[in-house]
Parts: sequence; C-alpha cells; structure tokens
Amino acid sequence: MATHSIQPNDRITFKVYHEDDSVLVVGKPAHIVTLPGKGHEHDTLLNALFARFGNQLQNMGRTREFGLLHRLDRETSGLLLVALRPSAYDALREAFKERQIAKFYWAVTKDTPNPAEGVIKKPIFEYEGRAARDPRVKKIARVSPKGKPSVTAYRVLDSATAGALVECRAVTGRLHQVRVHLDSIGCPILGDDIYGPTAVREASPRLALHAHRMVFPHPVTDEPVDVSCPMPEDLKPVLKKMGLRIGATTPQPKALE
Repeated sequence: MATHSIQPNDRITFKVYHEDDSVLVVGKPAHIVTLPGKGHEHDTLLNALFARFGNQLQNMGRTREFGLLHRLDRETSGLLLVALRPSAYDALREAFKERQIAKFYWAVTKDTPNPAEGVIKKPIFEYEGRAARDPRVKKIARVSPKGKPSVTAYRVLDSATAGALVECRAVTGRLHQVRVHLDSIGCPILGDDIYGPTAVREASPRLALHAHRMVFPHPVTDEPVDVSCPMPEDLKPVLKKMGLRIGATTPQPKALE
C-alpha cells in the first residue's frame, strides 16, 4: 500500500462536479476545513480527497499544495478546484494570477446593497485578531488603506424587507474577501460569526455563503470549463424565512463577466 503524506479519510463526503485526467472540481460541505492544520490533522476536505485520489495528489507534492489551488472558509460551502497533474497545477496557478478564473458566490445578506449592482474596490488588510464566537487569536481581515487591492463585483438576485440574495464574483482572492466587502457596504452575510453583529450571527445556522459557480480555462485544451452546483439544503430554509428565492436566469451584467 502506498504511503501518503496526508492521511486518507473516507468518512468525509464530498461531491465531484467535474473530473478528467488533469483537474477536479469538487463541492466542499459547510463545517469542513479545506486542508489540515492545527486541530484538524485528519478531518479536512484534503483528507477526504486523498481517500479517493491519493495517488495522484501525492504525486503533486507539498510544493503544489497536493493539488489544491485555493481554499474556502470552514463555514462556506461550494466549489473547489483541484489539479491532478503538476503541469495542470502550474497552468491553473498562472490562470489565477492572470485572473482568468472566475469564482461566483451566493450570499444571503442583512439589508440590500444599494445600488443593486456594482463593484466594491476596497483594500483588505489581514491581521491577527479574535472573532466574536471564538476567543482564539486567528488571522482575520478588515478594509484598510494598509491592505492589498481587492475587488468584488456583485448583483442583487432577489430582495425582501430583511435582506437580499446577492451573487458575487471575487475578482481578487483576499482572506474573507466577500464577507469583508459586503459588511463594508452595510450588508453583512447572515451567520457570519466574525464580522456580523449578534442579530446577523444568529439569523442563519451557519455562514450563508456558497461558492456556486466556477469558470476556468482547461489546463490542457484551454477550452472554457463552466461548473455549477445548487444551493445547499441547509441554506434553503434561510432563504424561505427571508422570503427570498433564486429566480430564473437573468442576463449576466458586465461587472460579473
């Protein structure tokens, strides 16, 4: 039996939304950490990936993050891009640098962004701090002139008295970017235990943020790959309670292209 650097764990489930010889797009469940770290050595998405794709990911090595090209916050659900070959990782890493990979999120927010469509361009600064529900010091973020340039495009899909369903595209990839940017315009994401006030934190059983779509150039053919996944079941009651729905398809605004 091959020895793997990451301990496989087949008890953690995930869905595969795209698979070929070079690349995977998988769905990370909420409450699951993306990759091992202190306190989460064996119960992460990467542990689960090794249970199914361990030989390919081991071949990637630590220098290529065992194939992981980006991360999602523990409480965020949705799509993650994983390379299965070193050449695919290198090509996709370059595509990220050139901003050729589009990541789209659904967020349920308190209040409704005004205007209903726009681009948030505010620098984000990372620092060590404490979250409201977690006394441990960890890396968090805020809008600050000392931060790195950060861009999030958004559009309101549906709105009600209490809030809105917003689609966001994270043009840059800063820590907690969508959460920090929406909070900065007065529309924190429901269930956010770091940036939201108490009423917002308690309005959803978890962070109401879902990475629902990803578009990227295939690392071998350069043809566009467009992958989507549905709204998770645990957020549907939140939408219903808020009186929100995911409507019919609408023209893609330029801000989200």
